[in-house]
Amino acid sequence: MKTNEELKQLVKEKYSEIALQDKETNMSSCCGSGCCSDEVYNIMSEDYTKLEGYNSDADLGLGCGLPTEFAKIKKGDTVIDLGSGAGNDCFVARSLTGDTGKVIGIDFTEAMINKARENAEKLGFNNVEFRYGDIEKMPVTSAVADVIVSNCVLNLVPEKQNVIKEMYRVLKPGGHFSISDIVLAGELPKKMKQTAKMYAGCVSGAIQKDLYLKYIDEAGFEKITIQKEKVITIPDDILKNYLSASEIEEFKNSAAGIYSITVYAEKPDYSCNPGSGCC
Repeated sequence: MKTNEELKQLVKEKYSEIALQDKETNMSSCCGSGCCSDEVYNIMSEDYTKLEGYNSDADLGLGCGLPTEFAKIKKGDTVIDLGSGAGNDCFVARSLTGDTGKVIGIDFTEAMINKARENAEKLGFNNVEFRYGDIEKMPVTSAVADVIVSNCVLNLVPEKQNVIKEMYRVLKPGGHFSISDIVLAGELPKKMKQTAKMYAGCVSGAIQKDLYLKYIDEAGFEKITIQKEKVITIPDDILKNYLSASEIEEFKNSAAGIYSITVYAEKPDYSCNPGSGCC
């Protein structure tokens, strides 16, 4: 098994390659992992094209949900996007915050940051910025964000609890997040869990849904809600890169399931406001 640092380096290298791939290649694979499928198109990604602020140059087809659709972003909000890629979710978020808001994308892949900055410059946005950094140690001061969004990113992070704690730190009291991610119900076959390439393809980096929600609860968040959930089916021609025919059949007949979920939660606001009755 690779160490956490080795896995993070693997993700960084893979997503540097993905930044140069076309959208069709990324959407027909597992989060752009390169194990493309002829059986289905668009395994995980959702259709952004009808959302205001959508920009085709920023859409690499890497998401597994539409967190901005559920994030309750308001005019003037400060929004942080974790693992911002080429900027797709940031630009959709910006259409909701308006000129008075601010959107900060964070990514630890330089190729993605460069691509996102180029897209922002072409669009002429001066209230969208992209910061190079690790979402386990965000380059952002505490209590600065009204909203956090993220799309199919935490499953790539070995120490997910660190990211969730950081989310709590950078959100303002009363702030909230809406994040889409890949989670599991039941255990994946060992070969899939132990394959580094599959890790970069999102799936083997995913954890049990109950554990995922437990981490959010333990970090201090409240009003935890699953806003959307769907089953992810990985085609045979991707599975055969990791499993034999009999192992594929065994996996399909097992209780293991792979899901895309969009989760919402709020950071409590313990401040005492005049007239609230708490003073």
